[in-house]
Amino acid sequence: EVQLVESGGGLVQPGGSLRLSCAASRFSFHIAVMSWVRQAPGKGLEWVSTINPDGITTYYADSVKGRFTISRDNTKNTLYLQLNSVTTEDTAMYYCALGNRDSARRDAGRRGQGTQVTVSS
Repeated sequence: EVQLVESGGGLVQPGGSLRLSCAASRFSFHIAVMSWVRQAPGKGLEWVSTINPDGITTYYADSVKGRFTISRDNTKNTLYLQLNSVTTEDTAMYYCALGNRDSARRDAGRRGQGTQVTVSS
């Protein structure tokens, strides 16, 4: 069974930064495509970013492009999401997920429990 544990969420002021982490286990992380998705209050699940196993090829939603950075450390089985220049629109529960954009949104069994990010002054 896939295990993904997110951390690093919290309260941050508009314009601030935060780094989310996701510890992965029980699967071959180093060859897995990984993604971040988020869900804002009262809204559906939104894909945020995807990274290939090489850690070089990355993809971003237009809403976060230029502000968020996805990365990974295959030696530590850990996925990251750096959030910069956050706005209130970034307030959401953030989930890391095994798989690409489509499977991350479709398969709840491949997502962690999430970490809450709240942007507020």
